[in-house]
Amino acid sequence: MAVETKRSFCRFCHASCAMVVEVENDKIMSVKGDKEDHLFHGYTCIKGRQLPDMHNLPDRMITSKIRQPDGSFKNIATADALKLAGERMKKMVEEHGPHSIAVYCGTNAFQNSAVLGTSYAFAQGIGSRNWYTSVTVDQPAKVFTTARYGMWMGGGNAFTDSDVAMFVGNNPIVSHYSGGMPTSSPSRGLRDAKERGLKVIVADPRVSEMGKLADIYLPVKPGEDPALLAGMLNVIFEEKLYDQNFVAAHVDGVEELEAAVKSMTPVIAAKRAGVDKDQLIAAARMFAGANKGRVVTGTGPEMAGNGTLTEYLVASLNILCARFNQEGERVSAPMVFNPLMGGPRKAQVAPKMPTFGEGFPKSRIRGLGHLGKEMPCNVLADEILTPGDGQIKALISIGGNPEIAFPDQQKVRRALDECELFIQVDPWMSASAKRADMILAPSMCLEREDINNVSDAFTEEAYAHYTEAMVPPPGDTMDEYEMLWWLAKHMGIEMNFPGGPASMDECPDKATVLDLISEGALLKPSKAKADAAALDRKGAAITYDELHPVVGPADPEATEKFDLNAGAMPSELIDYAANDPVIDGFDFRLISRRSKHRYNSNGHTFPKLVEKMPTNPAFFNPGDLAAAGIQDGAIIEITSTTASIFGLAKADDKVRPGVISMSHAFGDSEAGKDEVMSKGGSTNRLLSDANNIDPITGQALQSAIPVRVSAA
Repeated sequence: MAVETKRSFCRFCHASCAMVVEVENDKIMSVKGDKEDHLFHGYTCIKGRQLPDMHNLPDRMITSKIRQPDGSFKNIATADALKLAGERMKKMVEEHGPHSIAVYCGTNAFQNSAVLGTSYAFAQGIGSRNWYTSVTVDQPAKVFTTARYGMWMGGGNAFTDSDVAMFVGNNPIVSHYSGGMPTSSPSRGLRDAKERGLKVIVADPRVSEMGKLADIYLPVKPGEDPALLAGMLNVIFEEKLYDQNFVAAHVDGVEELEAAVKSMTPVIAAKRAGVDKDQLIAAARMFAGANKGRVVTGTGPEMAGNGTLTEYLVASLNILCARFNQEGERVSAPMVFNPLMGGPRKAQVAPKMPTFGEGFPKSRIRGLGHLGKEMPCNVLADEILTPGDGQIKALISIGGNPEIAFPDQQKVRRALDECELFIQVDPWMSASAKRADMILAPSMCLEREDINNVSDAFTEEAYAHYTEAMVPPPGDTMDEYEMLWWLAKHMGIEMNFPGGPASMDECPDKATVLDLISEGALLKPSKAKADAAALDRKGAAITYDELHPVVGPADPEATEKFDLNAGAMPSELIDYAANDPVIDGFDFRLISRRSKHRYNSNGHTFPKLVEKMPTNPAFFNPGDLAAAGIQDGAIIEITSTTASIFGLAKADDKVRPGVISMSHAFGDSEAGKDEVMSKGGSTNRLLSDANNIDPITGQALQSAIPVRVSAA
């Protein structure tokens, strides 16, 4: 057969880069960027270019498996596996109640546009409170707690309209979904923005790819982002640089915040944050003096302790400087496929929406509970291991790798081993799949229909991309949303979506399910699919400029304001300022970093990525290596208060002294000294999910980890 050329988009990460796919004999032969797509201009990253391997590698599982009494796996028809699992879970619910069933959606679950909505409908159909996603592993405060201070219905300033952008611990050039910039061709977008005059401020313990391009680079100490941000607020208050008219009209709690940052003078804040005082002042003036812009954070600062406080201070900077779209301006992220949050786009503060606390379902563990719709991941292992009413008996993991991603790795491993029914949906024999009772083989991204609903939040146009399947799924694989439908069918439960109930007589097609999930959005996915076909552009994106919302006027009776004193956050800042802990004997702080060659635990299977990054180097400042008497390239032992791992020491003058920089989600719970070069050390083994946790989100300390090092 001749080679066919089809259009689609990448689903290796959340960026949704437009792609051209070459297919021959129903096999993916190659992928490349779509140069005709006006947002991406042919851009793809090295990870996305591995999609042919992702689909075609011989060790991909295309048949489901079930564990035998001797611990081995044997093949099982996916339909039979789903029937068996559904019947077992139905009995568990009858005997132990609905909370005995849990669903976890990992990073890759977000790449299947129907999985989050379908898995939530599945959990709700059972009546289980135990629905989890990877969001609560790395960025719960960003998503869930800022709503407590108020949200501007018109949305924040667009990157392409901004005069200044501040990035706190995020690196969009490498991690395209890290916020603050559109996901499309980030290097080009940043270059174009700087040419038109954008000023860039970067705060990071290492000089990342973003740091190299910064107008002001602040080498903040790991975990001390609140000091830096509070110091900037101190300058802004002292010099009255905030938008006084906006604040007077729309903000409460200003006096309490001003009092809380009073002690964080530039001298004190700079010393604690480990930055130059004059640079801190210059950053405050640069940010507040611009007309438009925004401060954004990555996962690192949120995982470094004080995540909720950090996000509160970021929100405060944006609020005080009025970094929001005003009446008559186009909304910066129209979100074609996602229902509008907070109602119509207006130039006013939305009514407060509680996202946790009283009235929300509670875990049995550490007094934590739902954040929005989901339970925090850091209670999942204990919910499995703790006997009693409500104990989790069955866990379905979709697109995730809990053993690698969750803190307290040894406990997570024990929980997966002891769970009565652990179902892992996985195309690879991952660390978590090895623990499973049943492995379900999913179809992969170029074998299914999808929409770009994940990248919607960072796309500044009404850009709708509906892709159809490029090739048929091989073997006995199945789309994950179909797996969930069949499990629901066998359990005898209904699945209700925002657009209404799904038929439980026959599994609905993907477009129907996506329409049900996207109810209330600007555009039905089925309409985007039909429009692309009608224009003879099947698989290509369409920009619906006529649907792009414009910020409307405030309601005449609108009285809602931001409340910077909500949740007593100023008091938490005062407590933080008074407490500067030092752990004797643990002189280094280990921070997380993003990699061009991995996406969390995804990428360890693909030969070209492994060739580029076979291990998980521990990057040190060269002076620290010399002082410790450790050679560049030596195998070292890294010890926290909880455990030890091994790593490969690597000198890097871009890392500030006293810091070790390693990637998150490497290795597994069995990786030891002899496997440093083949698996890499897993930083999650160094963590405890019961200590150093955020009392609101339950997030454990996963960056800025106190450690010591020695030769192995």
